[in-house]
Amino acid sequence: MARQIITQMAYKSGEEMMFGTAKKPVTTKRGMVIGGGYVHPEVVPHPRPGSEKTKKALLREYERANGDALERMVIVGHPTLQVENEHIFQMTHNPEWGGEIAAQTAKQMDDYKAKYGLIAAYRATVADLRKPDMHDMRESDYTREVIASFEQCAKYADIVSIESMGGKEIFDHAIIRNDIAGILFGIGVLGAIDMEWMWDQIVAIAKKNNCIPGGDTNCSEANTAMFMAGGLISKDVPHVFAALARAIAASRTLVAYECGATGPTKDCAYEDPIIKAMAGVPISTEGKTSACAHSDLCGNLIMAVCDMWSNEAVEYHDMFGATTTSVFAEILGYDCAMLNTAIELGYQQQMKEILVNSDMYRDSHSLILAPNNAWEIGNAIVSNRSKGNYASARAGAMKAGEIIMNDPKMKLTGIEKEALTKAMKDLEALPDKEGDFIDMCLKKYKNVKGFSPKSYGL
Repeated sequence: MARQIITQMAYKSGEEMMFGTAKKPVTTKRGMVIGGGYVHPEVVPHPRPGSEKTKKALLREYERANGDALERMVIVGHPTLQVENEHIFQMTHNPEWGGEIAAQTAKQMDDYKAKYGLIAAYRATVADLRKPDMHDMRESDYTREVIASFEQCAKYADIVSIESMGGKEIFDHAIIRNDIAGILFGIGVLGAIDMEWMWDQIVAIAKKNNCIPGGDTNCSEANTAMFMAGGLISKDVPHVFAALARAIAASRTLVAYECGATGPTKDCAYEDPIIKAMAGVPISTEGKTSACAHSDLCGNLIMAVCDMWSNEAVEYHDMFGATTTSVFAEILGYDCAMLNTAIELGYQQQMKEILVNSDMYRDSHSLILAPNNAWEIGNAIVSNRSKGNYASARAGAMKAGEIIMNDPKMKLTGIEKEALTKAMKDLEALPDKEGDFIDMCLKKYKNVKGFSPKSYGL
């Protein structure tokens, strides 16, 4: 289907957004309604190193890891669970492997529903094996394996997703140089172009197989910036740079939903509150319960408008309490029980305020993801959407910068203030027309390793 450009906000304000409810809820094969009034847990098991050596060993690993999580939900009385398996290399490189694991997990979920009434769903997140600095983004064996994996997994999965890699070769060059134009080009332009090419195909495959096309994430770029900014004393990448990259990523990630993706969004897309504000789709987010995978400085706040609550990733091992997948499924389930009880008792607004205010000023990244600010950034993006990918991404970044600069409660170090002031001046000085910006970047980055305009139809 043709990309349907979003030019109006799904919500009237950030105040209107709430956890557990989305404007456009979706229903899975076994009847889980996501965004329909309750928050559901999403656990993400990962296999142990060595289990990928044979298909048989990997199938057994996932049978145990996914099965342990399902079993624990029944034991503690949590009524729903979504299991996400983010493909390791072998599962996408051998598309039938990922397909067989999806089929195996779907059968487990059918059995648990029949025996115990557990409503479960399965998300298959295909690995984007394409590396822009090594492979043609549109014409390579890896590209064909990615598409073939969607074909295999969509037969059995409730939801399919991907963490696409478009523009990463430019982003990697730009982030270590604090080059905001390069970040804007890599994420906001090249990433968006690649996503439209990829998601037109994903949506078609999903619809053909009665599967939900979930969503994408800018994990490879905006999350990289967030992790490189790291602790509060980091001097390699300013925190404000990571925040601007996140706003740009929201413009890029929106493309999936304009191409027909319906959510639930990918959990590691920290831009998801902005996506929900713009597109109205249900979102999966991760925060404090994903500390097993990484730190993010917004562990409570990012829960404030979620429809699914995820742990990002946990490797399958034994713990004192049980296996890791059992333990984290239980933790996620209790988090969701808390949110759902707040809904049932009518305290959801108070709960939302507690979650937001506990983290809002912990970091500039947290500040821009607070629902009201996320809405403002989204509004800047969609208000410029008809002008193209570049204009909307630039507008989102500038709005994020304004929010950080103008909030007197947001205390920035001297290094952060200097970095933000320079980035805003650089954004303002960029060309207004997309064609002029692209021409400028094609010249500026022509010698970046692996960058091929042909990969993006340029």
